[in-house]
Amino acid sequence: MGKIFLKIAVVYFSIGVLLGMTMGIIHDFRLTSVHAHVNLLGWVSSALFGLIYSVYPFAANTKLAKTHFWLHNIGLPVMMIGLVCESFGIAAALPVMIVGSLAVVVGTLLFTTNVFKMIKK
Repeated sequence: MGKIFLKIAVVYFSIGVLLGMTMGIIHDFRLTSVHAHVNLLGWVSSALFGLIYSVYPFAANTKLAKTHFWLHNIGLPVMMIGLVCESFGIAAALPVMIVGSLAVVVGTLLFTTNVFKMIKK
């Protein structure tokens, strides 16, 4: 689980860097919030999940970890699609963004539960 989170993290990092560079080149910064979310939830959070699961592999081998993984990595792209649409004025995309966001939040709460449950003194 740790290795796969790290691999996905560097994909998000590449997407975030390319998005930031593209916005700078074309001087259109409507996707700044997408850029920030991809970098923070995609790159940074996924890298930290990967490192934590690498240090505590027994925590990575739980149903909580697997559910967290899927909620995060389905929810984040769905949330980003909704946010891109919102950034271009498509108000109907709000429910898409909400569903993706909720998946990420539930995944994060499962990660938190897993850490407290599996990593004891």
